[in-house]
Amino acid sequence: MKGIRLTKIALLALGLLLVMPATIAADDTDATMTIGIGITLDTLDPAQQTTTTVMNVLDYELQTLLTLDQDGQLQPQLAESWSWSEDGETLTLKLREGVKFHDGTPFDAEAVKFSLGRLISDDVKVPIGIAFQVIESIEAVDAHTVRLNLRNPQPNLLPNLAFTVAAMLSPASVDAEGNSYTNMTQPVGTGPYQLVRRQQGSQLVFERVDDYWGEPPYYSRVVFKIVPESNALEAGLLSGQLDLIMNPPVSDLQSLSQQDGITVLKAPSNRSIFVAFVTNKPPFDDKKVRQAINYAVDKEAIIKNVLFSAVDRMDSPFAALLPGYCEVGGYDYDPNKAKELLAEAGVESVSITMGAPRGRYTQDYQAAQAIASYLRKVDVDVKVETMDWASYISLIGSTENTLNSYMLGWAPPAMDAPTQLLMLTEEGWPPKGLNGTFYSDPEVEELFAKARRELDAAKRDEMYCEIQKKLWDDAPWLWLWSQNLILAYNSDIEGISYQPNEKFMTIYAHPK
Repeated sequence: MKGIRLTKIALLALGLLLVMPATIAADDTDATMTIGIGITLDTLDPAQQTTTTVMNVLDYELQTLLTLDQDGQLQPQLAESWSWSEDGETLTLKLREGVKFHDGTPFDAEAVKFSLGRLISDDVKVPIGIAFQVIESIEAVDAHTVRLNLRNPQPNLLPNLAFTVAAMLSPASVDAEGNSYTNMTQPVGTGPYQLVRRQQGSQLVFERVDDYWGEPPYYSRVVFKIVPESNALEAGLLSGQLDLIMNPPVSDLQSLSQQDGITVLKAPSNRSIFVAFVTNKPPFDDKKVRQAINYAVDKEAIIKNVLFSAVDRMDSPFAALLPGYCEVGGYDYDPNKAKELLAEAGVESVSITMGAPRGRYTQDYQAAQAIASYLRKVDVDVKVETMDWASYISLIGSTENTLNSYMLGWAPPAMDAPTQLLMLTEEGWPPKGLNGTFYSDPEVEELFAKARRELDAAKRDEMYCEIQKKLWDDAPWLWLWSQNLILAYNSDIEGISYQPNEKFMTIYAHPK
């Protein structure tokens, strides 16, 4: 499969991950697992999620009706089974019985109505909520049966019920201190852990729930440490202060994989990394300028020299793991072509401000600096700005964005084409979503509307391929690379795996 490379350490296949029993009894355990991540959480409200890493943290407490396994296949979680009506416009879900939220509220059909109702409410901001808008009404048939009535058939609804945005919340928690219907700052879920302490920008502490409905995990406590610099993450792992880290320095992957006591896992991911252009303002309102930038940057050289070949160059607006992916282009390095296109656009002087995160993606800030150096070679003046993740994502998702280009990554949590296209269509424009390019094309919009309602998978994929060809030519992004999920962890721990939507699976980790 394209995009998958293996380290010396074999990838771990663990089956049904979220309900997998720990192999070591947890009853008398008072052990802590410490995980290092690179970013501060911008929100704890599942409905407002935009970032896989943040979702990964919240998944310790919150659970969804369905889940994905390591192969991206749907599995039951809080829903035991589901069925469609013949016309594809009604989805019925049978709920797991005997489950309670951490505040003692029963998990039942009313809780599902509350949780999914927030996703289709005009009052709640749901940046990745496109798939749920097809829900016309939610019925509690009985205490453990829910019926979703749809406006039209929607083949991508089921996988969207499996990601954190659709997590189940206690209806009673809306009245808890700090919470409101529009913003749940203290979410209450049904998972094996409960958040007990949060130090903004520093750490989050989860403790095991004694009466969890499923198999108890091994660790009594899990701490997420926020460490923006990858070198500091690596130092924490090597010193034993951290048990697992996400995105270690790619320059050190080979030496880490040879280090006694350290295991490296390099897993496939559906994340695309790109620089988005704000297309409703000069200079990026001209397609030739956008195409010129794509020709001006030597992606292969950056991948080799800055990212140490730990990523795969994009050849489509979709990552290769996404349904509907088709290979469509290249934009090989050609600075002369870039200069010609800028001249044809009548642009004598181009000055841009490019945003870049630090610590969210593999070598993100370093890659942004390399991109800027290539652009300066074709007489494009570039200023690179960085800031903490919470501020960065808030700026991109606003109508007050002062950047005219910005580096971002996108990994549809539901592994679906519509969520990928949310970043390239009008439905995703701020303040509703994160498509700060403000790009929209009538042909793309029309094809997208048809594709996401088409039940025939082959016909749907044909339309998505046409969309990808059109987007590649229009170039609302500087197409960069697809990122893999890279973890490094203490070899004395096992039970660590992943989902292909860039989530690491560690809830049932335990000592060997």
